[in-house]
Amino acid sequence: MSDDFSPRTLAAQALGRIDEDTRGLVPPVHLSTTFIRDPDNQYRAGDVYGRPDNATVREAEAVIGALEGAAATLVFGSGMSAAVALFLSLGPGVHIVAPRVMYWALRGWLANDAPALRLHVDFVETEDLAELKRAVRPGATKLIWLETPSNPLWGVSDIAGAARIAHAAGAWLAVDSTCATPIFTRPLALGADVVMHSATKYLNGHSDVVAGALAFARDDALCERVRAVRKAHGLILHPFEAFLLTRGMRTLDLRVRASAANAMELAIRLSNHAAVAEVLYPGLPHHPGHQLARRQMQGSFGGMLSIRARGGADAAIGTAARVTLWKRATSLGGVESLIEHRASIEGPGSPCPPDLLRLSAGIEDVEDLWRDIDRALAG
Repeated sequence: MSDDFSPRTLAAQALGRIDEDTRGLVPPVHLSTTFIRDPDNQYRAGDVYGRPDNATVREAEAVIGALEGAAATLVFGSGMSAAVALFLSLGPGVHIVAPRVMYWALRGWLANDAPALRLHVDFVETEDLAELKRAVRPGATKLIWLETPSNPLWGVSDIAGAARIAHAAGAWLAVDSTCATPIFTRPLALGADVVMHSATKYLNGHSDVVAGALAFARDDALCERVRAVRKAHGLILHPFEAFLLTRGMRTLDLRVRASAANAMELAIRLSNHAAVAEVLYPGLPHHPGHQLARRQMQGSFGGMLSIRARGGADAAIGTAARVTLWKRATSLGGVESLIEHRASIEGPGSPCPPDLLRLSAGIEDVEDLWRDIDRALAG
């Protein structure tokens, strides 16, 4: 399928692939873990063993790569395994700059496990380019990691600005774009070297697959090292999950636009709610990253927002306890709306205020969502 088509079309048709053997509109799931050698003991068909080789996995990679404008894409068994594979590929002794506010499990790995592997990590306010530049050590820093918008406070980092800082220091820039999705932001076009997705979230969109992805601006030595790490550590995605991921991406454009529209409407209404002290959402004009988000997120601001309850932690937890349509559950990006008290989940050291609730707006009728959370907030 031509690259001239819009992301919506590329995703909807999964690049237009059909099964050549049956002419089926939907390609089959390839489950084989091993493949026949040629009579002279060669593998001219290309596939050797199921850990590095699978046609269904490559189909998911091709769709993500087309959406991100990537030269190469690799999928993994989870978002964590995708991110960790990238960090492991850097080798020992390198310096990494990462956000103070980011996906909590990955931040925990960088803070607690990476030092044992001689990976030196500094956590900074990546939304402040001056602070980011000061944290970089030319010759030692090999990777700047951004997450934008940042989970769960929804700060916005300047991808193009960070790319200039990284490249001037001889480092790579990687961007966790899970919540922006390639529909709203394409980091590679803004200068990033790698884009990471927890494909469990919006790319799959149905809360039934755990997966991750890395999309690379170039199929270069860094990509090859990550590919080797994935193979050696067995950080693979099962073919059936890859099939479900591709199926989910067919409706990606429709889902994320519906979620973003709901999030925008809810953010406006919640900003005027007596029980809400603050709404954190880049789509609101008073948000400190609003103007950057307008430029970087192609006119939409995603389906994630957070609110701070005026009555403190007890009011926040009580609100989550009273919802009926919103679901009290972790994760995000599915078709159903989720609500979560993050400080309880993250525990000591969390940057989350104790009065904060994270909301993942789904694709339900916004009036139903509003009535439910309005009643819950009122207590």
